[in-house]
Amino acid sequence: MIRAPRVPAFRSLALAALALAAGLAVGPVHAQEPDLIFRKSTVWKFLTPDDKLATYGIDDPVVDGVACHYTVPERGGVKGMLGVAEEVSDISIACRQIGPISFKSKFEQGDVVYRESRSLIFKKMQIVRGCDAKRNVLVYLVYSDKLIEGSPKNSTSTVPVMPWGATNEAPKCGDYLK
Repeated sequence: MIRAPRVPAFRSLALAALALAAGLAVGPVHAQEPDLIFRKSTVWKFLTPDDKLATYGIDDPVVDGVACHYTVPERGGVKGMLGVAEEVSDISIACRQIGPISFKSKFEQGDVVYRESRSLIFKKMQIVRGCDAKRNVLVYLVYSDKLIEGSPKNSTSTVPVMPWGATNEAPKCGDYLK
């Protein structure tokens, strides 16, 4: 994987133990890690890492043929370098059909596709999936939530389930809802 951990290795076990003790999920819901596509510096910092925007790609673990790309800000400076900076909640997402769509299993509205910590313990980013059965459209929502303040920042992307290649029929996402 290209993605570098934001929290130094010597602290990751202690942070995981704290998060589990607090009842918070650690890392992604599924084993898949997102692929770093690129980073772009947004604020120059002297002698420490710059603030950046990082764009990642991830495949839906339940729906073959769909990929999402999301962009998150990454703090630089001393706090960012040490892995103690609380990341801001501004996250954007775009999801697209990249091949024939097939469903590996049934899913519930709002199932988590990917989850990532955005601070030491209290803030996390989540990508969740739903199905607009009337329009046969998959709906992806990315949001950041903080234990105390909720989740005011979010972004939505939709993927119409369409035929691909020589096939004339597309599966109905509503058929795969639990």
